Amino acid sequence: MTTDSAATRPTTPEPNSPPATAGWAAPGHAERYRERVFAERARLTEALADPRGHQRDVLTDLLDFNSGTEFGKRHDFGRIRDVDDFRKAVPVQDYAAHAPLIERMAAGEPNLLSADQPVVYFTSSGSTGAHKKIPVTPRFMRTTFFPFYYAAWAPLIENHPDVMRRPDAVLNLKHDPLSAPPTTSDGRPHVGASQVDFGRKFGEPLSAELGTAAPWGTLPVDIAPDDHLEKMYLRLRLAVQSDVRCLIGINPAMIAAVPYQLGLWWERIVKEVRDGTVGGVPHGAPDPARAAELTRLADYFGTVTPALVWPRMSALFGWTTGVASLYLPALCERFGAGVAALPAPVAASEGPVGVPLDRHGSAGSLVVTASVYEFVDADADLTPDVETLLPHELEAGREYHVIFSHVGGLYRYAVGDVVRVVDMAGGVPRVAYAGRANRSDAVGERLRESQVVRAVRTALDATGLGLVNIACRTERTSRESAPHYVFAVAPQSPWQQAEADRFTSLLGAALTRESADYARARTDRRLAAPALCLLDRDAFQRDWHAAVATGIRPTQVKDRLFRQDTTLWHRLMGTA
Repeated sequence: MTTDSAATRPTTPEPNSPPATAGWAAPGHAERYRERVFAERARLTEALADPRGHQRDVLTDLLDFNSGTEFGKRHDFGRIRDVDDFRKAVPVQDYAAHAPLIERMAAGEPNLLSADQPVVYFTSSGSTGAHKKIPVTPRFMRTTFFPFYYAAWAPLIENHPDVMRRPDAVLNLKHDPLSAPPTTSDGRPHVGASQVDFGRKFGEPLSAELGTAAPWGTLPVDIAPDDHLEKMYLRLRLAVQSDVRCLIGINPAMIAAVPYQLGLWWERIVKEVRDGTVGGVPHGAPDPARAAELTRLADYFGTVTPALVWPRMSALFGWTTGVASLYLPALCERFGAGVAALPAPVAASEGPVGVPLDRHGSAGSLVVTASVYEFVDADADLTPDVETLLPHELEAGREYHVIFSHVGGLYRYAVGDVVRVVDMAGGVPRVAYAGRANRSDAVGERLRESQVVRAVRTALDATGLGLVNIACRTERTSRESAPHYVFAVAPQSPWQQAEADRFTSLLGAALTRESADYARARTDRRLAAPALCLLDRDAFQRDWHAAVATGIRPTQVKDRLFRQDTTLWHRLMGTA
């Protein structure tokens, strides 16, 4: 096992160092990668034996390292001795509160939030759709990011070793390198995490993800940076000629789009395989045999599925909770019998929260060496002086807002996510993503995403029905009437009217059990009974494609349960 740790690696690469993706072609790279992944998992697992000690160490490190910054002086970091002092000195803050200093950092001003200068800024879309600038420093990457980043791949490569045997065994849907990335005013790249070459930027030669060295890792034709649908087509076109064993999507909506895309682009794909072209440009040798095989399979089965194209597929890697938990079992079947859905880490662009260290289907252990973590009951409102809980004070089965602080310059940062504590092991919570912190609140019902997902699952289980996706919003039938929730559902197979009526009734009853505020709103007649609108099977996929076609990166077009925007609702409903 390698003793190399992220903390001892150089913070900048050697001049002219090769791209990280090139490493997969080097002799012994896969073995070194496997060793690093398992070593980081072992270190994180060992740290779980002393969670409070590691949380104290993280706090001490971030205070010492950043005490001389403008933020550190403003909040008197030098006088803080423990987490109670820290909570008194620093208010709970969201991105907007950090933004003024971040904008000054992005303009080139040093020593504001972190003593380290950012190398890049991760982009992240907030609930308003505005692009955040998340400062990413070398110290943050070494101490917070890389340990969890490597460890996250351990369950996949341990239980599905075929994904390591060939560069083209993995179709990495989120990998999207840019030759000329957008930058902040001081010239730093402002990109998604999946668009950063960690080998070049942070001296991490083992950091390239699985699938990034596949033939589609670098597209052979010139494509506009924002033409994301054509990029996705080209990757699928190339991948149908490989024996793909795993898809990496992180955002499950990207994985769910693949079966639809194969059908949408099938004739073009088969023709290009037969002709030996990619995007209309000659590339490689014509492959009439593979084209004939694909045609035969589609004709025989009367449909195109990933299972037919890649019969040895074994794993999908992405988020498995939230709305995705309602459709993932059926989606996995479209990729093949026995295909496993492995959970991606519970994390945001701003930092990690939990990382799966075993084959649990949704939860990951808190990364106690990464950040100082605090939590607030999910039903409470986040205010600057809200009382918080520490990790050992959480309860299994409860849901909480996540607040973290780390050496990269985010302090008591309310990331906007809610997690569910699946269990507590040795005082350390294992958490699963439960949804965004925003609520649907037309008349005081304060519905959270996880409450609606659980109610939908209850109604599905009771009726034996299945769905492709679901969204909802509040509407009024007249100006005088009480609003009601309308649920737009794309069924897996057609629902009979009696089934639909029973589902709607059961869903309404389940919502009243999940949320006391919703139940009171119904009792007080501030809310009317929910209604159902059945869409066709591909409605959500068409809507997803329409969003990506506007230039939004696929990683950022996620499942959205609450859709109150009228224009976007009509687009989903096909009435735009």
